[in-house]
Amino acid sequence: MPIYSGNIRKMHGEAEIGSTVEYKLPIGDSHISMNSLIGSSVKVTHTGMINCIHCNNKTKKSFNQGYCYRCLMKLAQCDTCIIKPETCHYDQGTCREPQWGEDNCMSDHFVYLANTGTLKVGITRHVSDGVSSRWIDQGATQAIPILRVKNRLLSGLVETVIKQHIADKTNWRTMLKGEPDQADLIAMREHLFGLVEMELDDIGSQYGIQAISLIDMPAIDIQYPVSEYPNKIKSINLDKELEFEGVLNGIKGQYWLLDNDRVINMRKYSGYHLEIATN
Repeated sequence: MPIYSGNIRKMHGEAEIGSTVEYKLPIGDSHISMNSLIGSSVKVTHTGMINCIHCNNKTKKSFNQGYCYRCLMKLAQCDTCIIKPETCHYDQGTCREPQWGEDNCMSDHFVYLANTGTLKVGITRHVSDGVSSRWIDQGATQAIPILRVKNRLLSGLVETVIKQHIADKTNWRTMLKGEPDQADLIAMREHLFGLVEMELDDIGSQYGIQAISLIDMPAIDIQYPVSEYPNKIKSINLDKELEFEGVLNGIKGQYWLLDNDRVINMRKYSGYHLEIATN
């Protein structure tokens, strides 16, 4: 029975167009190939230790999926504008880490539509490889980039306009209940463009005609390594339940799907020191 031990990070999910997502879980100095464990028994024990994923200091409580309180307060990547990009304040000279902001916010972003059980709008920085890790993390079975914008602030402004007509959040319970019906994302794209044309023109007038550009790309299908979906979802909380064991039925988004309808969001426990035994 192989045993892995160490602090974990969010799972890495990668997929070529038309192939199933391949997941790896970083733990300590190792990476567990998770797809090979589908159908196998896993036992997870939280040793009680948590380290910040940025500074590695021990912390009694994890914030924002892996940070200590000090890093939560000082890092640009933990600022509220990461959750609400329309509040990006880099241009005001008040970014917590100007170089980080330059590298991560002052570059092209993409606005997309995705099917995560319900249709939603979102933003990502990377679509050049075909399947964005953002779509995988959200458990999207379909996605399509619809607009390219010059920076993070603009992506938030555009998303704010579009989310008046479509959700911008993933309902994780709906996402985990099974494969959703196929949606016509191209038709939805055209429908939304008709609804927000004036608002997008206003943003373009304010920030320049090249601030926003349309993208004509086909929708992408994404498959996940799941042999069985839960009927009723029972969420595992490692802060209350330090150990659990069961058969891994699948992985979708950042969730493990286990037997007896149990699920766990592994990303939530980034920085936790775990022992994972597989059989």
